[in-house]
Amino acid sequence: MISNSFRRVSAFIAAVTLSLSAHSAHAGGDPHAVLAKFTQGLSGLSGQFHQTVIDANAQVTEDSRGTLALSVPRQFRWQYEAPFPQLIVADGNKVWIYDPDLEQVQVRSQGAEEQQSPLSALIDPSELDRQFTLSDGGQEEGFDWVVLVPKSEDAPFSKARLGFAHAELVRMEMTDALGQKTVVRFSSWQRNPQFDAATFRFVPPPGVDVIGDSSDAAQAFPIEG
Repeated sequence: MISNSFRRVSAFIAAVTLSLSAHSAHAGGDPHAVLAKFTQGLSGLSGQFHQTVIDANAQVTEDSRGTLALSVPRQFRWQYEAPFPQLIVADGNKVWIYDPDLEQVQVRSQGAEEQQSPLSALIDPSELDRQFTLSDGGQEEGFDWVVLVPKSEDAPFSKARLGFAHAELVRMEMTDALGQKTVVRFSSWQRNPQFDAATFRFVPPPGVDVIGDSSDAAQAFPIEG
């Protein structure tokens, strides 16, 4: 279950990162040149999300909300607030997945799974064409859509659609090989916010079970709230 959670977050980061260049492609310019212009000076993003998971039988199996933060090139914080809390933090060295209700933390090194996510496209536009095939998804529901198809067979999704309105990413739809669809609606985006030092750091609260290797982790700060 934890591994599935991390793959879902990895897919999200991949799609959000590519959305920055995908919108440029839909606008009719050279996506690599526009991406390079966009990424100049980019250090991070933050926002809110509403996530719905729909199975192959069109039944809603998950409905959740929370906040997210990304920092170039390897850090992220993905925090579910409702209906059940869960926190996933990548500090650039380790990935921490904390379930308060279970009083459990899983930790692992950042490695192969992250490499399948084109986070590096933020600083290396050549990753865009190497990792994905982009196409125009047309207009629907008032959004301009871009379709992303990963080239790797090990990618956490088989296809993603990104919906834009007024040059802002407002919706993402990911479909996996089993026909399950994850729909994420975004709001309150901020570019280059002033992140607190503890945003991308985690230390397990006293008394929780820690599963995995937490040695040699980056400097940690307690999680508040």
